[in-house]
Amino acid sequence: MIKVEGLTKRYARNVAVDDISFEVEKGQIVGFLGPNGAGKTTTMRVLTCFLPPTGGKAEVAGFDVMEQSMEVKRRIGYLPETPPLYPEMEVAEYVEFVGRLKGLPKTGLTAKVDEVCGRCNVADVRNKLIGKLSKGYRQRVGLAAAIIHNPDVLILDEPTAGLDPEQRRETLSLIRQLAGEHTIILSTHILPEVEQTCQKVIIISKGKVVATDSMENLNRRLRGAELVSVEVAARDGHPLDRGAVERKLQAVSGVGHVEFKDTRDGRLLYTVEGAQGRSVKAELARAVVESDWNLMELHSAGLSLEEIFLQLTGTEKQSAGGAQ
Repeated sequence: MIKVEGLTKRYARNVAVDDISFEVEKGQIVGFLGPNGAGKTTTMRVLTCFLPPTGGKAEVAGFDVMEQSMEVKRRIGYLPETPPLYPEMEVAEYVEFVGRLKGLPKTGLTAKVDEVCGRCNVADVRNKLIGKLSKGYRQRVGLAAAIIHNPDVLILDEPTAGLDPEQRRETLSLIRQLAGEHTIILSTHILPEVEQTCQKVIIISKGKVVATDSMENLNRRLRGAELVSVEVAARDGHPLDRGAVERKLQAVSGVGHVEFKDTRDGRLLYTVEGAQGRSVKAELARAVVESDWNLMELHSAGLSLEEIFLQLTGTEKQSAGGAQ
């Protein structure tokens, strides 16, 4: 659905995007991340035909952004961080106006406006002036306008910026519902949103793509060794000896390191790292059961997206929170 090959964008002596390549499959939600000045916004502007590339090639829905820009624009919905709304217009009036700009026929347009206003949770303010709405509502009006023409591709730049937790949850839920029906590139500085929403991550740093993969594969590539979360409880209800449990887990063949993480209602939680190329889950489970303890939880654990981001970009922790 989106194919980028050797894309480059220069401004005088500054190279904002440096020979990047990636693909996004139809129906995927892809997180697009990068620290300030990484070239992320520039790439998105090239894909939406706002900027011409200096070199390379980009296709959206099978159309070249340089040679067939009008066809690309017909097939994308774009929601910038600050939606270009008209505050003097009513919500439904504005969404219908955008629909007409996108070439939708008058027949059925009112019904289409009602549909997208309902999907984006702005039906209750459809007759209110946009200028009198909260930021959360304005963001959702922008999203309604972005999907009014049922585009193949949605490009969302910080779609939850400035929203309260409940509004953010509703917006992310809507984005997940749009997957499959639309191919979505989601840019956000809130890394847990990417973990919750996206099937694939593209990380760009200093104008170059440093990773394009699923979270699972990125974890495997960066960690190298298996990481397992283990939660243990006593069968008789008496407190466990933390040191005894730790020693038992450490003695399992193939275990490289055991780290105590937390105590929950008398249960002990550990993170266990296996040696390179060794799978230790089965042996850990056997060791816990043979010790006459209850195995409450055992599952693979991995690096957080923040940890992956920091490793790949070399940025400081505070930068990861504000990646643009």
